[in-house]
Amino acid sequence: MMQAGKTPLDDFEIKILQLVQFDNLMPQREISDRVGLSAAAVARRLKRLRSTGIIRKDMSISKERAVGSPQTVIVEVTAKNGKPDLLDGMKRRFLNCPQVQQCYHVTGEADFILIINTRGMDEYTSLTRQLFFQEGNVKSFRTRVMMEEVKSADPIPL
Repeated sequence: MMQAGKTPLDDFEIKILQLVQFDNLMPQREISDRVGLSAAAVARRLKRLRSTGIIRKDMSISKERAVGSPQTVIVEVTAKNGKPDLLDGMKRRFLNCPQVQQCYHVTGEADFILIINTRGMDEYTSLTRQLFFQEGNVKSFRTRVMMEEVKSADPIPL
């Protein structure tokens, strides 16, 4: 298997990735028992997977409602002007906004798809004023309010 950076993965690394995508706190000894390598070999491979960017981030995913941010919205944003420098400015703005959990520059009618998490609609309304009206280059945006999470943040099939 080849990755975007042309880094080949062997069968052991694929097995390691399958395990840590489900539980990145799994002890290396347990990983080594499951994949048939020594703990030191697992540690070396995990270090390589992280240093090459194949493992982009180790993180815990919080339950939104439990931390006081139960409102998730999906927003389609259409730019007024598609000039690269203006789109780059929008990307920076979205990247720097902590409520924007995911941002995708996409093809089609919209230019961006945002997944935003807020404490409620009042916070989202304020955020729209800041991100879409004050900062500029937004022609339109469409909001979809999440009613129920069916599936999110699942591991990538390997």
